[in-house]
This record gives sequence, structure tokens and C-alpha cells, in this order.
Amino acid sequence: METVLITGGSGLIGSHLTKLLVAEGFTVRHLSRNNKPNAPVSTFSWDITKGLIDPRALQGVDHIIHLSGANLAGKRWTRARKQELLASRANAADLLREATAKAGTWPQTFISASGVNYYGTVTADHIFTEEEPAAGDFLGQLCRAWEAAADAWKPHCRVVKLRTPVVLARTGGALEKMAAPARMGLAAPLGSGKQWMPWVHIDDLARAYLHAIQRKDLQGAFNVAAPEQVRNLEFMHVLAKVLKRPFFLPPVPGLLLRMVLDGPGNLILNGSRAATGKLERTGFRYQFPQLKNALADLLG
Repeated sequence: METVLITGGSGLIGSHLTKLLVAEGFTVRHLSRNNKPNAPVSTFSWDITKGLIDPRALQGVDHIIHLSGANLAGKRWTRARKQELLASRANAADLLREATAKAGTWPQTFISASGVNYYGTVTADHIFTEEEPAAGDFLGQLCRAWEAAADAWKPHCRVVKLRTPVVLARTGGALEKMAAPARMGLAAPLGSGKQWMPWVHIDDLARAYLHAIQRKDLQGAFNVAAPEQVRNLEFMHVLAKVLKRPFFLPPVPGLLLRMVLDGPGNLILNGSRAATGKLERTGFRYQFPQLKNALADLLG
């Protein structure tokens, strides 16, 4: 029975992944900033800002999955907030590596979350592949630093980086926020509606992490986005259709979203497609490759 340590294990992705791994027979541990006496798995404390990790968390670990990271859309992107976004990702991976080095035993695998925003917050017809360089904007450089911190583990173990788009789940995350007005008949495109919206069903994303553990030959970066990628206009139209609600409102002005959300506004108003063939060529198959079926499963 192999042991998996997850950072950010109580979050949207981590909680789904934990259930899947436990069902598959893995022993799962979480690293958390807060004491969680009622947590479903063993939970150990860490503090990124103070550089502290409970050393017991690292004992006998076969795989580490690094999911922790402050919410990109949670607050305005002030200078302090940008530093927090970076520290919660890259600095956290560095702290884990330093603590593991002190413990003297390395895991078989270090799997890190990343984002398709590696390619930048742009809207283009180009389909970005894993071989392309990071964009020069804030999110591109954030993902670059995030992945560089993961690559620092390469001398010691296998490293996999999963670049993730919008994650669709029943509760929590972007879909819940988009579905709320749509249920009231208020679905509308955001900005021009022309921006692409790469997405993935939460179950497929959890399975991709399991796939990364089980396929011992997997290394490097992989886009984890469903094959059917649509523009925001079509996404909102399909959402309204699945909910059996009208779709007639004009777009929400992009200027308004930028004023209200500052940096996160650009995240919502821009997007391009991410190639999915590299992951699929490793034998991974999406259970929800099409948007309509994914939304029907989550909202039905």
C-alpha cells in the first residue's frame, strides 16, 4: 500500500482526489495550515511563511502531490497579493523539498499542479502545446516559477506537472458561480464572449493525478483539458440549455468586470485553447470529453 502526501488536500481538487486515492487503496495524508481533528485522513501541519513542516508528514511517503495555492480569483492583484500567490505555490514546493532533504528519504514521484495560464492570459486561435515557452505576463511567469520549483525535484525523483484549466465541479469553483445566475434565467456571455474556455470535469482531473502516479514513465508537463474546448459564448449557451433556462441577455461588459475584479478580470475575459493530445497519447481517456455531458452530470 503506497502513501500519498497532498498539499491543499482539503480544497476542491484535493478533496475529490483524496476520495479517489483512498478508494484505489492508497494511504493518503494531508498537509494543512490548520488543525483538522475531523479530517477524513491523517493531517499534519505546516506554515509556509515560517518555513515549518511537521516532519512526521514525510515519513514513508511514496508520492507527493502539490496542490496548494492561494485562489487566483479571490482578491485584487496588489503587489502583496501577487507575492502571496507566488509564495503559496513556488515557495511551498521549495519548503517541501528542503524538509524532504533533511528527512533523508525522497518520494518516487513529485506531482505539481500548474495552470494553462502558463501560456498567458490571451485570446488567440492558436492551440498551445506543452513545448511552448511561458508567457511574459503575470500569470505566465507565476506558472513558470511554480513549475521551476517542481523541476528542482528532478535530481531526486520523477516530476510531473499538470497544467489545469477551469475545473467544473458540483459545488465550489467557477461552475457554481456561473450556474447561480443561469438558474434564474440570467446567463450571459462575459465580455466579448469570444475568449476560449478550456475546462475539465473534476472527476477527470482527479483521474489524471491517479494516472500520473500509476504510469511510472510519465514525466514533464501535461495539459489536462477536455478535448472539446469552446468559447465563453457557447459555454454559457450550453449551460443555460442544460439548466433549461433562457439565454437572451447581452454580454456583461468587460470594462465592468475589469473594474470590479482588477487582475482576475483579465483571467475571465481572455483565454486560448490548450492541446490535449500529449496526455491522451499516454493512454489517458476522458470520461467527460464533451461539455454538454459534463454539465449534465454535474448539474442534473
